[in-house]
Amino acid sequence: MAKYRFAEMIWNEIRDAAQAGKVAVLPVATYEDHGPHLPVDTDVVLCTGICERAVARIADEAVLAPAIPHGYSPHHMDFHGTLTIEWDTFIKYVRDVCTSLSHHGFERILIVNGHGSNASPLDLAARLTVLANEGKTYCASVSHWDLRKAKTAGAELRDSDYGGTSHGGEYETALYLALRPELVEMDKAVDERSPMQDSFRTDLLAGTHPQGSGARLVPYWSSQTASGVMGDASKATPEKGEAWLEAAVDGLVDLIRELKAQPILPRRDQH
Repeated sequence: MAKYRFAEMIWNEIRDAAQAGKVAVLPVATYEDHGPHLPVDTDVVLCTGICERAVARIADEAVLAPAIPHGYSPHHMDFHGTLTIEWDTFIKYVRDVCTSLSHHGFERILIVNGHGSNASPLDLAARLTVLANEGKTYCASVSHWDLRKAKTAGAELRDSDYGGTSHGGEYETALYLALRPELVEMDKAVDERSPMQDSFRTDLLAGTHPQGSGARLVPYWSSQTASGVMGDASKATPEKGEAWLEAAVDGLVDLIRELKAQPILPRRDQH
């Protein structure tokens, strides 16, 4: 099988991978609290685990760039263990990594996000990468829970109601049970929901749930939860985690292939 981990390649192998039109997949997450039952590396473990499995499956079509483990999480700083990067530093850092990949010949880059509050900065980092290369490189971003197959499997298998698969809840706990069960303390898992009105609640797998609205309001995390959990961690099982992991990996493979097949269209400057 072809090498797929960027960090393990020799420089000429990276050149060849770029010239072959492979998609560069960049996992980005953060370290922060995930309740009394999960380690602070939850977002990193889930995001990198999904990306690792997806790229390994299609090593002839993609490479796995070294993960960026630190993200934007100042609203979690009331909980011990949170490490956060200033929003502008974070955006520029990710953009610089992506423009480095572009400089080396990768024309299609997919940023895969593992932390909710990274989503907006990563959208900007992806857009800035496209602009920095005058549209000659395509850079997209996606949160792993927004992958089509992940959402479908989530809706089919979840046992918690709206709000149950948010931060540290049923979904993330189940995925961690599938990846590193020895580190999960399920006897401490809780069901704690945000006191926010339904329109402002989050639920990773809700999609267009009628109780949600897509509105965003992110106050300090400690004002919404005492445990750090926002969801129902008690309903997580390893079996659900395995099914959701496979769905996310399948969905990411589909998206990588879609981006690979996307033609890079020329600008039409009307001046």
